[in-house]
Amino acid sequence: MRLAWALIPAIALAGCATNEHPKTASASTPSKPFDWNPDPFPSTYKPYPSRPTIVRNATIYDGEGGRIEHGSVVMADGKIVAIGGADLAAPAGADVVDGTGKWVTPGIIDIHSHLGDYPSPGVEANSDGNEATGPVTSQVWAEHSVWPQDPGFSRALVNGGVTTLEILPGSANLFGGRSVVVKNVYARTQQGMKFPGAPYGLKMACGENPKRVYGSRNQMPSTRMGNIAVDRQTWAKAVEYKRKREKDPLGTPRDLQMDTLAAVLDGKILVQNHCYRADEMANVIDMSKEFGYHVSAFHHAVEAYKIADLLKANGICAAMWADWWGFKMESYDAIDENLPLVHAAGACAITHSDDPNGIQRLNQETAKALAHGRRAGIQIADEVAWTWMAINPAKALGIADKAGSLKPGKMADVVLWNGNPLSVYTRPEHIWIDGATMYDADNPRMRPVSDFELGQTGEGDTK
Repeated sequence: MRLAWALIPAIALAGCATNEHPKTASASTPSKPFDWNPDPFPSTYKPYPSRPTIVRNATIYDGEGGRIEHGSVVMADGKIVAIGGADLAAPAGADVVDGTGKWVTPGIIDIHSHLGDYPSPGVEANSDGNEATGPVTSQVWAEHSVWPQDPGFSRALVNGGVTTLEILPGSANLFGGRSVVVKNVYARTQQGMKFPGAPYGLKMACGENPKRVYGSRNQMPSTRMGNIAVDRQTWAKAVEYKRKREKDPLGTPRDLQMDTLAAVLDGKILVQNHCYRADEMANVIDMSKEFGYHVSAFHHAVEAYKIADLLKANGICAAMWADWWGFKMESYDAIDENLPLVHAAGACAITHSDDPNGIQRLNQETAKALAHGRRAGIQIADEVAWTWMAINPAKALGIADKAGSLKPGKMADVVLWNGNPLSVYTRPEHIWIDGATMYDADNPRMRPVSDFELGQTGEGDTK
């Protein structure tokens, strides 16, 4: 993809995979057993060129609940170098940005997005998020539906300050397939966007969606008990597959569905479970213990407030909306205080979008939930609530060692806001990803634009 500004020559850094094709074996080459490649579509992401930069005299939310007034953040070589007060020294030759009256935060992380696999324009030809051909499709990978030209990526960055997002398959199936974590930087391929070193996720779903989709076809599951029965049978198969593979790896026929589930059982893929009702989340927790896997986060989780103690005890995050509810029966018993109540119970609370428009205002969604909590007597500081969009989703995605806060050594994914970031009137003013400027509100050329939006020019076209 291209950026409509001076970094266009650098796009080669974010290009396609550079893996060489294996040489064809000659007739004299001895045969050997097939060796499974655990990473056949590796990340080829390369940061754009960056410059040493210091932002001075801003209010800083560090993403882990800390706040610094009149603070400074130093970036160099794509990393956070230092964070501190106004007297923090700048590297030699650093760009100096005046943050007076402004706020600095880590880039927002959206743990639940379908950008790229349900891109804009939202037409049937682009609808690639649900492989709704069977309740178990753990063999599919969301990244193979991701269209890197989706204009929504730019909107999420420029309007919402989102620098990292997890793209998931839809929720038609009990096992929807693998999710992928991407940096919000245009590239020619999805591999050029993939967050280096981020674990894959497994999208699972419970409740109305799977039973409605398959029950309407006279297939199983058609009930909630059917959902759990198919889940358990599938996990039982995965446990047996894993046992056989470990005993005889070269003699075990490969099964792409089971590859994904075995990796979950090994702790290498993180379960991201669409689930609304408290009783169903409790059922899933028990099922995870039966088969030896861990749920990283329940998504949507409108009744998470009912089982916040269970979430805390089991180390499970809840990714929630501020106030979406009532659009189907399982979303009916929602309350506006869901996010703050889960947080107040000591569990891991996350603000998520699941929407191409909502991803552009996650800061406002957090502000709404924060206000609802305060009206109910739950006092949470602004900088602490920012963890719902920073370190908490980073933990649930397995990338907290690389992103999610302004700590030295982490990726310099940073947003300078032109005012209080929990205000509806505030917008990103300057955004850095890995220390490179990806957006500058004062420079129209420094705004990411996909090839799709640049249009087409045919030979001889005079328009």
